[in-house]
Amino acid sequence: MQELQVGDTVAYSKAFLQSISAYTGDMPQARGKVTALVPVGEVTLAAIDWNLPDLPARVNVKNLVLASRIAFEL
Repeated sequence: MQELQVGDTVAYSKAFLQSISAYTGDMPQARGKVTALVPVGEVTLAAIDWNLPDLPARVNVKNLVLASRIAFEL
């Protein structure tokens, strides 16, 4: 998996969406720009400027994928 960088356009990963049964709604359609990477212990959170309202401002980077790589997810 490629490491995310500030400025990348991201989406929630297919595996994450399936794990929370989010097959419809805003989350699968959301795209956002990474504005910062925030280490919190062993976890890194990405601060995201989403294109849709009411989504979490920070997301674990393990739950994200580059928007350009969505078609290649298994």
